[in-house]
Amino acid sequence: MVHHIVMWKFKPEIQDAEKPALKKAMAENLKSLVGKVPGLLTVEFVEEPLSSSTHDIALVTTLEKAEDVAVYGSHPEHVKVADTYVRPYVTERACLDYE
Repeated sequence: MVHHIVMWKFKPEIQDAEKPALKKAMAENLKSLVGKVPGLLTVEFVEEPLSSSTHDIALVTTLEKAEDVAVYGSHPEHVKVADTYVRPYVTERACLDYE
């Protein structure tokens, strides 16, 4: 099993009032990828990190095997969700994958 963790900060121009709706849309759409992307087992979206955190939001996924990380990243359903609900609003991406 592989864990794939991605963290982002919101772009500076994103207003605080916009963030709850954006987080909700991100969470719903990223979680919907389970069952659509081969090898993707679970998706957790962290909307409310502790104040000690360096990033605003995080995605925590589990995949069957290391090769599935690349499959997930290039899968059309993932690309569509990322391009629509995540990438337009975030910056400073950090990623960690481990077995």
